[in-house]
Amino acid sequence: MRLRDLAGVDSDSEVTGFAIDHRKVAPGSVFGAFKGEVFNGEDFIPIAVDRGAVAVVARPEAAVTRVPHLADDKPRRRFADLAAKFYAPYPETVVAVTGTNGKTSTVEMTRQIWRMSGHRSASIGTLGVTTSDDQVKTGLTTPDIVTFLNNVAGLKRMGISHVAYEASSHGLDQHRAEGVPLAAAAFTNFSRDHLDYHETMEAYFEAKMRLFEELLPAGKPAVVWTDDAKSEEVIERAKRAGHEVLTVGRRGETIRLVEQVPTPLGQTLMLEHGERPYRLALPLIGAYQAANVLTAAGLALATAGKWDAVFSAMQRVAPVRGRLERAVITSAGAPIYIDYAHTADALDAAIGALRPHVEGRLITVFGAGGDRDQGKRPEMGAVATRMSDIVIVTDDNPRSEDPAEIRAAILAGAPGALEVGGRREAIAEAVRRARAGDIVLVAGKGHETGQIVGDRVLPFDDALVAREVAA
Repeated sequence: MRLRDLAGVDSDSEVTGFAIDHRKVAPGSVFGAFKGEVFNGEDFIPIAVDRGAVAVVARPEAAVTRVPHLADDKPRRRFADLAAKFYAPYPETVVAVTGTNGKTSTVEMTRQIWRMSGHRSASIGTLGVTTSDDQVKTGLTTPDIVTFLNNVAGLKRMGISHVAYEASSHGLDQHRAEGVPLAAAAFTNFSRDHLDYHETMEAYFEAKMRLFEELLPAGKPAVVWTDDAKSEEVIERAKRAGHEVLTVGRRGETIRLVEQVPTPLGQTLMLEHGERPYRLALPLIGAYQAANVLTAAGLALATAGKWDAVFSAMQRVAPVRGRLERAVITSAGAPIYIDYAHTADALDAAIGALRPHVEGRLITVFGAGGDRDQGKRPEMGAVATRMSDIVIVTDDNPRSEDPAEIRAAILAGAPGALEVGGRREAIAEAVRRARAGDIVLVAGKGHETGQIVGDRVLPFDDALVAREVAA
């Protein structure tokens, strides 16, 4: 594709690709020079041009010579728009899910429901790119725009027709999930997280609203979980943006959740759809999993799914890695569950999900990530101690912070909690204390297979460690 045809500038240069890292620029690349939290891409414009960039997308005040300067006050958005044209075409049906918690499970369950309904489907998010045949890590919930568009276009070439992806607040704010035509979008819930980046809850929420007010074309359906404090505002703003709104939950009109009853291996849901009652045997433990599967079902219906096929698929969804995943049962008979919960709200949901299944005590092991929102740490401690019988505070991903200081911040809100710095030792201590009838929850890292300490990533998989110490 010529630059003239792509960007409307007077240049016959052939565009071969896009890059936001100057080290990945090749002859024919369009280089995106953006100001980041650590580096300013504008500083690398001369190097990118030397390496063969045929154009640079940057702010109007950036210094660009020798190649066309595609200037824009919002260069990330301009870069995304151009890249989207270059990498097209994409799968026919693409949906996006935003919210604080539940995005990973919802996109993966949407993929599963589609697959069981006869579609070749994929999900993109925290777990990477997942199809029925493979899973490839991408490193971020919403990868950079070049990786994202390349992945989605690659799925089209593989014959995938349906894709569900996680739209994180970072990704939405930084225009990392643009350009792919959306058939529908969904909202799960909203609670405190990522204030180290967004600074205020208002800014955090507005980043998520971009999905409905800027990315989702008018007239396309928005699926909203009704039972969150922000749900009414999301519904109102989605309608104002011209979307058909499909609601699911206890106040849902598309799918109404009438009753939830926990069972030994999952839960029974009483639902209403089309004014008819349905009894769903959901093979997933955890009340919040009902929210995830109903939101996924809403997306399936929003993309021309038939209720009978969707309902049948809901009864067969499989657990998602690191989301209330039962890793092992100890020799004493206590199951150990692994969950990605790393906010106060998510801890509340995970512990609350397990509580109905506890005959004895609930033992919670968790920490908090370094270089992230510090204000949530005592809140997490307070939730854990209020809802658990035994709390063990340990290290998560301390990154560049002093792990002891992170633990101290959590313990300030967790009176009576135990402190065990080493994560392996903390899990082992929980196993040592667990008896028959108890349940152990190891929260915070979920599917992750590494622990970030300083600038190193050390091998650490909560599920694997749990099995090793329980042996």
